[in-house]
Amino acid sequence: MAVFKIPRRSLCFLSSPHTHNCYYCLCFSTATTTAWYNQPPTPHNEDPKLSAISDAIKTTTQNSQPLDSSLRKLLPSLTARDVINLINLNPHSLSPLSLLSFFNWLSSHPTFRHNIQSYCTMAHFLCAHQMYPQAQSLLRIVVSRKGKETASSVFASILETRGTHQSNYVFDALMNAYVDCGFVSDACQCFRLLRKHNFRIPFHACGCLLDKMLKLNSPVVAWGFYLEILDSGFPPKVYNFNVLMHKLCKEGEIREAQLVFDEIGKRGLLPTVVSFNTLINGYCKSRNLEECFRLKRDMEESRTRPDVFTYSVLINGLCKELRLDDANLLFDEMCERGLVPNNVTYTTLIDGQCKNGRIDLAMEVYQKMLGIGIKPDVITYNTLINGLCKVGDLKEARKLVEEMNIAGLKPDTITYTTLIDGCCKEGNLQSALEIRKGMIKQGIELDNVAFTALISGLCREGKTLDAERTLREMLNSGMKPDDATYTMIIDGFCKKGDVKMGFKLLKEMQGDGYVPSVVTYNALMNGLCKLGQMKNANMLLDAMINLGVAPDDITYNILLEGHCKHGNPEDFDKLRSGKGLVLDYASYTSLVSEFNKSSKDRRKR
Repeated sequence: MAVFKIPRRSLCFLSSPHTHNCYYCLCFSTATTTAWYNQPPTPHNEDPKLSAISDAIKTTTQNSQPLDSSLRKLLPSLTARDVINLINLNPHSLSPLSLLSFFNWLSSHPTFRHNIQSYCTMAHFLCAHQMYPQAQSLLRIVVSRKGKETASSVFASILETRGTHQSNYVFDALMNAYVDCGFVSDACQCFRLLRKHNFRIPFHACGCLLDKMLKLNSPVVAWGFYLEILDSGFPPKVYNFNVLMHKLCKEGEIREAQLVFDEIGKRGLLPTVVSFNTLINGYCKSRNLEECFRLKRDMEESRTRPDVFTYSVLINGLCKELRLDDANLLFDEMCERGLVPNNVTYTTLIDGQCKNGRIDLAMEVYQKMLGIGIKPDVITYNTLINGLCKVGDLKEARKLVEEMNIAGLKPDTITYTTLIDGCCKEGNLQSALEIRKGMIKQGIELDNVAFTALISGLCREGKTLDAERTLREMLNSGMKPDDATYTMIIDGFCKKGDVKMGFKLLKEMQGDGYVPSVVTYNALMNGLCKLGQMKNANMLLDAMINLGVAPDDITYNILLEGHCKHGNPEDFDKLRSGKGLVLDYASYTSLVSEFNKSSKDRRKR
């Protein structure tokens, strides 16, 4: 079959970035290109090597033989240039699958090496024959081997190897290959090169790249790219605007989210209820209720009806600002408009009342919720239980746990932790320990809050050894106690006179990377002073200052009390009554020096 050969000068002319219009004059649709290629004129001088390769491929294809048997002899003499010529000229009109099999067979032989031009030529050929996945797979190999920041060179190779076979899909495949490899900046560079050379923009690949950017990059960067592709003719979709707004709001970029919202109208689209809700939710989280209600008005003026989500978000915002009367009015408006509040709406109202200390009103909302057949979930119950525990109504809180069980809901870690914390704060340590046993039986693990609450309760009851054992359990569970938890136990041991254990825990804290605060040192200082170890107390003061922990007025007055108890009380009481509270290091040292001088004078007399 005859083959149409394009002279090298013509190929250079076609690949020139300044002659794209001429290039398009020679390009047809994919179907036209294929037909044009399948019937080229016969060359006058056929390359014998290409004929031998083609015969070998054709023979093995017809006889279903492996390529090795016929091509092994030819393999040592084959080069990447031979492969390129075979693909472009295809003197025996081999099928695309046969050529691809041959190409892959060569790739598997360690003695043969394709170059980037042979890969790109085959990618062009496959795209021209609508074998898009195979083309993208080949380009993915090229991209993965070349690595990051290679878009310009690979794109140049794609342009250089355009010859007999023409298809713009090769650029889609290249962009997608960079996206698949996670090289987002290179995919963007490909898009910009396409614009620079005035090629058709591959919108599908742009959409894939935008999705990838939203998953990996900052949404601000994705927003900039989206504007670029919109300006190049990418069809705008409200969905994409909504996703961008959601991502921006999630990162606190509310101003950028507003710009995205404004762009919807500029692109000839109408914001949907999701568009409004996304931005309202963003403003609500940033505590800008004024903008939230402005958007609600705009929503109603544009004949977009606020839905349950809209009202729930606004009610939540009002509750956070403790504007409970306004929240209730909005709730009533919602019901008047025929919208049925859901579990989230009711839970939001309950949470608002609980945070305001109005547990009675929270229980009313709960009863109303039950009355209309809306079943509370674990979050609703936990919110109420937390509110009841805060006001010390543990009996009612326990009743709600029973109601949860009857309703078929399993109390979770938060439920039990809230009860433990409530019991400990009310001084009901026994109940807290019983709840803990129940958790262990049900296989529910204690969290940081539960352990800390138990340690606090045990320290408050003077059960320091039990508190220290609980600390060990906490550490063995892989949790890291905070500074306050350690300090509570250190203080407990020091109050019992076991300062040695207090210092052991201090060392442990420091070994875990903590920098103990002045509160921790004050607990140790108090223990030393109570034991009359004033020399050690002064040494601890020096150590604090050397470590950069600034003593406070409590530190100095603990030391002052120590000197009072273990020095001459009469003289020191006079000094203290004259000076009042010690507020800093200078006044403390002045008092101590004055006291020591007074003591020496007495001994002389």
